[in-house]
Amino acid sequence: MAQKMSTKLKIKKGDQVIVRAGKDKGKKGEVLGVQTKTNRAFVSGVNMVQRHQSQTASDPGGITSKEAAIHISNLAVADPKTGDATRVGYKTLEDGRKVRFAKKSGEVIDV
Repeated sequence: MAQKMSTKLKIKKGDQVIVRAGKDKGKKGEVLGVQTKTNRAFVSGVNMVQRHQSQTASDPGGITSKEAAIHISNLAVADPKTGDATRVGYKTLEDGRKVRFAKKSGEVIDV
């Protein structure tokens, strides 16, 4: 079985993103985590699913809601200046750091 080549993901944990497609289209949220092997991300308040949790000593159990993974292609990074969806580019600053920037406004995303 051939091994899948990993692609460079432009979305990272902590980014503010906008959902571009699916049942939660238009919602905004923060990226909680990224799965690089499956190209999926967990976004707060987006793609909520209900899970039946059995009772434990510390948890009462019952039906709980939690975020499910959403494909990276359905997400767009929110522009830090305007809040709209934007594409992401890379540039090198004068001090030698490689940073991500929003292509719409030119604003640097990485702090």
